[in-house]
Amino acid sequence: MTASRPRGVLARLAVLPALGVALLAAMAAFATPSGADTTWSVVPASADGPDGRSAIDLELAGGQQVVEHVAVINRSTEPVDFAIDANDGYLTSKGYFDMLPSDAEPTDGGAWITVPEKVTIAAGATSVVPVTVSIPRNATPGDHPAGVTASLETVSGQVRVQNRVGVRLNIRVTGDYVAKVAVTGVRAEYVGSWNPFAAGSVEVTYTVANEGNVRLVTDNEVLTSTLVGESGWNDPSAARARELMPGGSRTFVARVPGAWPLGPIGTTVMAVPSPVGEPLPGVAAQRAAVGTTVWALPWPQLGSLALLVLAFFAIRLNAARRRRRIEKLIMLARQEASQEA
Repeated sequence: MTASRPRGVLARLAVLPALGVALLAAMAAFATPSGADTTWSVVPASADGPDGRSAIDLELAGGQQVVEHVAVINRSTEPVDFAIDANDGYLTSKGYFDMLPSDAEPTDGGAWITVPEKVTIAAGATSVVPVTVSIPRNATPGDHPAGVTASLETVSGQVRVQNRVGVRLNIRVTGDYVAKVAVTGVRAEYVGSWNPFAAGSVEVTYTVANEGNVRLVTDNEVLTSTLVGESGWNDPSAARARELMPGGSRTFVARVPGAWPLGPIGTTVMAVPSPVGEPLPGVAAQRAAVGTTVWALPWPQLGSLALLVLAFFAIRLNAARRRRRIEKLIMLARQEASQEA
């Protein structure tokens, strides 16, 4: 896939979520060598050229080595020297894939990748670059995200800008896989309605952390319980479908409607994880659930009841006054009648 950015803007590695699986969106950038715009893209490939994959998925044992390939496509009208780099991958706070800067030292999957330092590609041509992945014998089982980029530096005034275009590598080391999450930081707040005949809602903030060693997506559910019943909420958003890396976490906000303010409202957050990618036979996903309680008093209803009580007594008082007035008028009328007689 090819995209473009204006001159002097850093092109970052990005991922688009699809069917719960994060797929690489290879990006191309404009740069300005020799005064001309340069556009390029980087995609997974075989030794013969692009092979249609969106990312490179590998499952290897410790000590194993494999040679993969990426195709760097120069879409400009002149030859270009591209720097090739490999580094660790990570997820942004919104769940999109990115890579460490090229000047950062890789410490995980990126450190296991060997690529040529640079490649020169003729105008309109494609170069297939070998990517050697060597798994250390003592590598821990699970997922180790990484990426490979082709970059080009440009200078605008006193500012040096590196434009990077890359491919994602999902490296999984075989061994004992663990699919486990934890729910932390659960906070619940009741949001009432000023309409005394309408229920309010419970706003719940919580964090889901991946405590396993494989990439996960979670199915999150929030359940509230009051004296009059239960209400549930399932997260339908695309953010829920974005993966969690091992050791990573993401914070969610849910609003569960239909909660009546009748005292304590029990709130339970449950996260059910499932591995990303190929099924993992024999690996049982360990769900997590955490509960909390928020108090909700029916102030609108109490206010309405107080108004009704006040109105009732006001009507009673007014009726009593009218009755006494009528009785007084009747008594005066009788007195006048007796005097005339």
